[in-house]
Amino acid sequence: MGRSSREKGKAGERECAAEMAGLLCTTGRRGVQYAGGPDSPDVVLDNVELHIEVKRVERLSLYAAVAQAVRDAAGKPWLLWTRRNRDESLCIIATAHLLEVARLIVAHAGMGEYGEQADPVADGWVGKDGRP
Repeated sequence: MGRSSREKGKAGERECAAEMAGLLCTTGRRGVQYAGGPDSPDVVLDNVELHIEVKRVERLSLYAAVAQAVRDAAGKPWLLWTRRNRDESLCIIATAHLLEVARLIVAHAGMGEYGEQADPVADGWVGKDGRP
């Protein structure tokens, strides 16, 4: 992999960290990049148990990228974040994990005016059973 490709990948990871941290009202950073696996996601969000795989490429091999995310997540919920030049970013998750990831998002988003955590049930986002 050439230097420009590595730099594009790093920039994508920083972009993803900023975007996801903003959406989830937390802080994020690039993960430790050494071997792949559950201890080295591309992006780490504080207090969010979600394995994030970042692909900042023009031509995404979707199922290969998903296979890497699944393998590296080692059973944890995962999310694949991708963006092409001059396009908006996309998040890809397995349908089977959609509700689990949605619950993570609801649990970490919606900070109140004074920094308090929103209550998804009291705020009417989900029912008492945790379902939308």
